[in-house]
Amino acid sequence: MKKGGFMKDAMILFVITLVSGVLLGGVYEVTKSPIEAANKATQMAAYKQVLPEAADFDDSSMAPAVEKATADLAGMSDQFGNVYVDSAAEAKDASGAVMGYVVNSTSKDGFGGEVKITVGITADGTVNGIAFLSLSETPGLGMNAQNESFYGQFAGKNQKALTVVKDNSGAADNDKINAMSGATITSKAVTNAVNAALYFAENCVTQ
Repeated sequence: MKKGGFMKDAMILFVITLVSGVLLGGVYEVTKSPIEAANKATQMAAYKQVLPEAADFDDSSMAPAVEKATADLAGMSDQFGNVYVDSAAEAKDASGAVMGYVVNSTSKDGFGGEVKITVGITADGTVNGIAFLSLSETPGLGMNAQNESFYGQFAGKNQKALTVVKDNSGAADNDKINAMSGATITSKAVTNAVNAALYFAENCVTQ
């Protein structure tokens, strides 16, 4: 190939690459805001699901507490598994008083990958409810965590940590959760994520 032809081809390739990059950048900027808005809406829906009585959710002062939880939990895997707190917000009533917390926590110990949940915790440390943000477990087994028969067990629990059991004693004991049949790993992953949120509310938030 002649030198001039090579330079021409290189220039054409450069222009194509440049234009493609600009177009991709433009698409990203166009879709960025809608994606962020959709994520925010999903998060707000989860907040309202786990603490529907709250009038507002304020995360402006939560960063130090989230950082503390991340540092603490990293050294407590024997108790909590591989978990961390992603973010959190104060749940406030109509007068602006803090009535509890909504905590986004993740367990990396799911059978199919990460289990991400939102946990609503009242001011006295009671779990008000949980909502799933991400769950990729086995259909018919671990995915049954989305059934109220499982996740509904957490509401009303008031303990520093919950334990998964297989003997169906969870309904009678405030510190126990009944495992799903054939999905003990998922049951423990969800429970560990809840325990991470409880730890956050108990030990990382300045009352």
